[in-house]
Amino acid sequence: MDITIHTSFLPHDDPDASLAFYRDALGFEVRSDVGQGKMRWITVGPVGQPGTSILLAPPAADPGVTEDERRTITEMMAKGTYGWILLATPDLDGTFEKVQARDVEVVQEPTEQPYGIRDCAFRDPAGNLIRIQELR
Repeated sequence: MDITIHTSFLPHDDPDASLAFYRDALGFEVRSDVGQGKMRWITVGPVGQPGTSILLAPPAADPGVTEDERRTITEMMAKGTYGWILLATPDLDGTFEKVQARDVEVVQEPTEQPYGIRDCAFRDPAGNLIRIQELR
């Protein structure tokens, strides 16, 4: 089989703040931005990698989600336990400095992990955990 990861999903509760984080702090390009108000679906991705994207979407927009589930999702997003993604870079220290300079929530500074990788972590405006590991 020839299968690639094309788009992954992360929730947002403030499209403008999420857009600023992914575009301005991480340097991703905006590929599409549809909808209006808080009901926007924003596709972003790394420059030069058109085949890999992240869809930032409002979790409450799914008609199959019950009110109880919406409350649970909202609570999990507020705690930062709902969504996360793992990114990678050959220059972890430089990337960390650039992202941190944008006044974002730092969860972990660059650290050598006991399981053999070096990484750092941030939270995006919706509470999603963004881990960035160093490519070696």
